[in-house]
Amino acid sequence: MALPVRDQMKYWGVAGVVLLLALWQLGNVILPFIVGGAIAYFMDPVADRLEKAGLSRAAATGTISIIALLVAILIMLSIVPTLVKQLTSLVNDAPEIFRRLQAFLLQRFPELQDETSTMRQTLENIGMVIQSRGGELVNTVIGSAISVISAVVFIVVVPVVAFYLLLDWDHMVKRVDDALPRDHAPVIRRLASEIDGVLAAFVRGQISVCIVLGVFYSVALMLAGLDYALVVGAIAGGVTFIPYVGALVGGALAIGLALFQFWGDPVSIAIVAGIFAIGQFLEGNVITPRLVGNSVGLHPVWLLFALSAFGTLFGFVGMLVAVPVAAAIGVLARFGIERYKSSRLYTGLATQAASDDPEAPDA
Repeated sequence: MALPVRDQMKYWGVAGVVLLLALWQLGNVILPFIVGGAIAYFMDPVADRLEKAGLSRAAATGTISIIALLVAILIMLSIVPTLVKQLTSLVNDAPEIFRRLQAFLLQRFPELQDETSTMRQTLENIGMVIQSRGGELVNTVIGSAISVISAVVFIVVVPVVAFYLLLDWDHMVKRVDDALPRDHAPVIRRLASEIDGVLAAFVRGQISVCIVLGVFYSVALMLAGLDYALVVGAIAGGVTFIPYVGALVGGALAIGLALFQFWGDPVSIAIVAGIFAIGQFLEGNVITPRLVGNSVGLHPVWLLFALSAFGTLFGFVGMLVAVPVAAAIGVLARFGIERYKSSRLYTGLATQAASDDPEAPDA
């Protein structure tokens, strides 16, 4: 006999509270395991395809690990130094950029020549603040990341965790399935399948979109001759998971830098603006529909709220789990609405009576 609904809600509620408390108290401890689990989840379909091609699970996992290691080394040797160099150069050039902006504004608005003008004082201070605080901010972020998440964690622990989780992924899923309460196993499997579908469509697809657009913006801006093209492309691609934000932020930054670099050359400035217009068109009409799909079930506003809420409550770990939790809540909400619409509370007694009476006239 199944437990009463009230008892079921109590047990599931206690389990949810315990999970949140563990996430809150052990955030930094479980971080490498969350990252490793995310990598294993992301790579599991690749391992399954290699198994279908004739490799064993161990051979498939080893092949993926070797390729991932080679890609990581290539990125560290070729892209990261250039990215850091351009970012440092951008921070150092910030005062000159704002001096040119100030000169342009003074030509258009002569009243800004008043030394007591608030806008002039603001413009004079912004560049120096960015230069003084920008490098400090970069060093602080890097230093904090290294102090909180040591190099050993990312170099050793995360790859090891990802390797073993990927190796035993199918066995772990089977064991979890065997531990499900028998009365609720079919419903839980259905909900888990829907959550997996949302994550597969959004996370895997959106990461691919971010990479494709980041590469497109970086290469196109380099060909256009824009300085700091790699920085702009990385920023634009990195925030592309929020529709339009990546293009707006990256486009504003790129056009601003183009005005600084190509002042008096409207053709070059128009080319930079056109690159982001083309990128936005490709994102909305070609790349995102093909890689993500049109009906993921994860609204951008809901995703932004989940990232903000979990980031505030649980820090960086919360931001990592925000997308899976948002997907799970969305699937559970749709399941609850489906059950509600089939319940007597929604249909009412009149609808039930009409369905029970075959001779009742149609409405």
